[in-house]
Amino acid sequence: MNDATVGFIGLGVMGEPMCRNLRVRGEHRVIAFDLDPAPLARLAQHGIGSAADIAGLMRACDVVFVSLPSGKVLETLARAPQGVLANAHEGQTFVDLGTSPVSLTRALAADFEAHGVRYLDAPVARTRQAAEAGTLSVMVGGDAAGFERVRPLIACFASDITHCGAVGSGQVTKILNNMVLFETVAALSEARAIARRAGVDPALLFDTLSKGSADSFALRNHGLKAIIPGEFPERAFSVEYAKKDLAYALELARDTGVDAQGARRVDALFDAAIGNGWGEAYHPVISRVVDQA
Repeated sequence: MNDATVGFIGLGVMGEPMCRNLRVRGEHRVIAFDLDPAPLARLAQHGIGSAADIAGLMRACDVVFVSLPSGKVLETLARAPQGVLANAHEGQTFVDLGTSPVSLTRALAADFEAHGVRYLDAPVARTRQAAEAGTLSVMVGGDAAGFERVRPLIACFASDITHCGAVGSGQVTKILNNMVLFETVAALSEARAIARRAGVDPALLFDTLSKGSADSFALRNHGLKAIIPGEFPERAFSVEYAKKDLAYALELARDTGVDAQGARRVDALFDAAIGNGWGEAYHPVISRVVDQA
């Protein structure tokens, strides 16, 4: 893959460091596109080229990664008259790094395959710091040959890469990862509120839980670093973004006939947070909603 030209579309909070690591850690030829010129200017300092438009990027690249905020944005980009599909070429590989609905992923894969383009879903997990450090976890859906083709590229920005199965399997795994995370954050929020009202210091509670069977990534990160200090910054994983991902999980639950009561409870907490004006805040802000009840 060292001789491949790699395209990267979408240079947001996660996309920019992933794109940079493709060049810096992998020394690949990389061409990027974003509507915001600022990340393009920063990446140019690392030898990453800029495409004038989507058409030019698609024509120039062998493998194209996209990191976009939602499946809706991805679908628009893919199916626009001068978008990705209109300019794709046979033998190309297209990789969605965002979190998208499973149904859309499989529909797009069929459309790309009709153009002779291999499609893989490879949503990423972990934090912005992990994106900067190149230690993301990536869950890949697609055929085995396609997975092996892109694995060396993904390794430039990920330390854990899992082939989850056929197209759409990466999205299933990522969506359920997020669903479990959100439900755990809700449980931590409830525990904090109960402890405080029962006369136990929530910080002591969470520290003690971290030493026992209730320990979790969510406890040590979302609980101890956000819920306890009450720090819910913007430009983190916001309530609005979390609600979008949870909607994909609820759609998947309906499609598979599962009554996901815990997920629906979290969705109601997200709605309440948005109603309080906290939609752009880091999603553990739902602890404030629970504390108000």
